[in-house]
Amino acid sequence: METPGLVEAHTHLDKTFWGIGWQRHMAGPSLIDKIETERRKRRDLGLDPAQQAARLAAQMIGLGTTHIRSHVDVDTEVGLAGIEGVMAARARLRDVVDIEIVAFPQSGLLVRPGTFELLDRAMTLGAEVVGGLDPCAIDNDPKGHLDAIFALAQKYGRPIDIHLHELGEMGAFSMELIVERTRALGMQGKVAISHAYCLGMPDASHARRLIEELAKERIAILTTGPAASPAPPVKACTDAGVVVSGGSDGVRDSWNPYGTGDMLERAMLIGLRNKFRRDEEIELALDVCTYGGAKMMAVENYGLSVGCAADFVLLPGETVVEAVVSRPADRMVFKRGRLVAQDGKLVGS
Repeated sequence: METPGLVEAHTHLDKTFWGIGWQRHMAGPSLIDKIETERRKRRDLGLDPAQQAARLAAQMIGLGTTHIRSHVDVDTEVGLAGIEGVMAARARLRDVVDIEIVAFPQSGLLVRPGTFELLDRAMTLGAEVVGGLDPCAIDNDPKGHLDAIFALAQKYGRPIDIHLHELGEMGAFSMELIVERTRALGMQGKVAISHAYCLGMPDASHARRLIEELAKERIAILTTGPAASPAPPVKACTDAGVVVSGGSDGVRDSWNPYGTGDMLERAMLIGLRNKFRRDEEIELALDVCTYGGAKMMAVENYGLSVGCAADFVLLPGETVVEAVVSRPADRMVFKRGRLVAQDGKLVGS
């Protein structure tokens, strides 16, 4: 049985603790707690972004991932070291995985003067996507934040991917501004909203109206299938025509002690979060972690049809649903028609 290459559409390769031994998870409950803890741990551990990115990417490849979108921190403390490190790892692994880089202002954009200029430089270095973060909750200036990131996207002709953790009406307000800006600048099909927690708000009619607007402007969303946060309803979104992709987010980092980078496991978690039990529903969860991610990233020649790029995974079992449920370790991963990983390990050098 085979699936297309799995697509990790949202992770943070530069700051994983993968391969350096267990690290105690010490971050507090708030977003600012997590951001500050991360900066401190990064300093204390002296993480090498190139090495960490390569370690986690190799783990993901072994489990069947053939395409990765990584958000990479850019701030006035780390500068462009993360971007340069992940670019080095990408060059090293270019024959076995495609890695797309988002220049991401994790510590805030306007609240840390100088970050905008660093994002601009990151785009000139070769980042493919402009990142954004919680325009209201972090920068406290939604208009200014969106002015800045959409201006960069227009300057370089690049897409946008915005982390939106904001809940309820605050998140809905930010989302409406993103929709409005996308429409005004003609950026349909070039904007993604990661997490989109506000779509899981109790006011289902408001969420439904937001989903309809996302579909009109071809704005994609990303979900991790979170266990403890509101989550966008996957089937309602896809039924409306919204592209939905899946990702692990942080894997074994200061934000999140969980994860292995396995997108079959992520499909299972998305299925559980959305109460998917029927075969066709579980197939949809896998579609989110394959075709959905590929559509969001505008991957060309993706899939299992004649003429596609021959990125695929061979697994034991009768159906793809069984693969999501059992997540077998016995996997053969092919990139552009060549065997690159088997049983969790890269093949060759």
